[in-house]
Amino acid sequence: MFTFNAFQENTYVLSDDTKKCVIVDPGCSNAAERKALTDYIEQEELTPVRLINTHCHIDHILGNDYVSNTWNLPLEAHAGEATVLDYSKKAAQMYGIAYDDSPPIAKYIEEGDKVQWGETTLETFFTPGHSPASLSFFHKESKQLIAGDVLFQNSIGRTDLPGGNFDTLIKNIKEKLFPLGDDVIVYSGHGPSTTIGNEKVNNPFLNH
Repeated sequence: MFTFNAFQENTYVLSDDTKKCVIVDPGCSNAAERKALTDYIEQEELTPVRLINTHCHIDHILGNDYVSNTWNLPLEAHAGEATVLDYSKKAAQMYGIAYDDSPPIAKYIEEGDKVQWGETTLETFFTPGHSPASLSFFHKESKQLIAGDVLFQNSIGRTDLPGGNFDTLIKNIKEKLFPLGDDVIVYSGHGPSTTIGNEKVNNPFLNH
C-alpha cells in the first residue's frame, strides 16, 4: 500500500510468488510518488501485468497514464465508470491539480468476473453508491478485500458526488461485503485497513 497525492489516496500493488503483480488505483501524482511506486516494483523484482481502477474518481486515477505507459498496460474498470473518467480533466481543474489524461477504459470488468494473474484469482463485486459503478475485489484464500471508497474504517464513501447514492451504498455493503465474513481484512481507498467484523459493530453508518 502506498498513500499518494493531496487526497491521501491508497494505491495497492498486489503480487504473489510468481512475481507478477497488479496495480490498483494508482494515485501517484508527481515525480517523487511515481519513483516510490517504480522503486518498489523494481526492488521486489515484480512484473506488472494489469492496471485496474476500483472506480475513476480523480484521486484514484492520477497515475493511470504513468502506469499504463511505463508497463504498457491497458486500463481495466467497470464500463459504468467511463462517464466519471471523462469528467476527470474538469475535476482536476476544479481542484487545481496537475493531471496527465488517463487512457480510456480498454477492458471492462463486471460483477462475477474472475480477476486472474500469476497464481492468484480475485472475485469481483459490483458495489456502486460512492460512484456509479465501483468494484470491490476479494481474495478468498487470504480473506482480503480491496474495497476502493466503498467502506472505510468506521465510515463509508461519500455519496454526494455525481452518480452517488447513500441507500445503494449501504445496501451493497450489507448484502455483498458483510457476508464475506467478520475476519475479512478490508483495504480501503483512504485510511487504515479494517475488518468486516469491526465495521458491523463500530461503523455508525452500518450498525443500526
